[in-house]
Amino acid sequence: METTQQAAGQQRPADQRRRELLEAADRVVLRDGPQASMNAIAAEAGITKPILYRHFGDKGGLYRALAKRHTDALLDALRAAVDAPADRRERVEATLDTYLAAIEARPQVYRFLMHPAEDAQPSEAGFDVGRHSAPLLRRLGEELAKVIHDRVDLGPGSEQLARVWGHGIVGMMHAAGDWWLGERPCSRAELVRSLADLLWGRLAAAGDRAGGPGF
Repeated sequence: METTQQAAGQQRPADQRRRELLEAADRVVLRDGPQASMNAIAAEAGITKPILYRHFGDKGGLYRALAKRHTDALLDALRAAVDAPADRRERVEATLDTYLAAIEARPQVYRFLMHPAEDAQPSEAGFDVGRHSAPLLRRLGEELAKVIHDRVDLGPGSEQLARVWGHGIVGMMHAAGDWWLGERPCSRAELVRSLADLLWGRLAAAGDRAGGPGF
């Protein structure tokens, strides 16, 4: 028992230190976007780069930790939009708007997670965004698929169809949001309405899953 308590006591400071380092990394990413470097993050945290590597293994490890941190927060916000007390069309629009509002509010974080720095120095080229962003999008797609499957009656083959929809909707939000964030061709509200119109036909026709939380 004492050994377990000692281990727990040692783990809490380590977890706290890791959170502090991620918060320092967030501050650098908010400032520098895709150009955020390990040197700058270590300096912001008041440590040396080897200590930063000790906590995260390598640049990819730090990237994955930041991606999980922000994806967890986004998923919580998306679930809240889906579960809001509103009719289905309003919740579809709220879900789309939640995603777009998140990337609009923190564009540097979004660009860090989804776009490599074009002018990164060779010594700082280790944030392999292309290798890590695809799993991030797949996670969002699987989570949305589960939401759809639990709430909407899609008939025969519903689980597979829910996964098709989940990944398709995430792909649409990502591609449309990336284009919109770069060019700002319309307001966020206009983009939300247009994307909801694209989705609405089949979603409007589907019933709620029996015994599910409804959508």
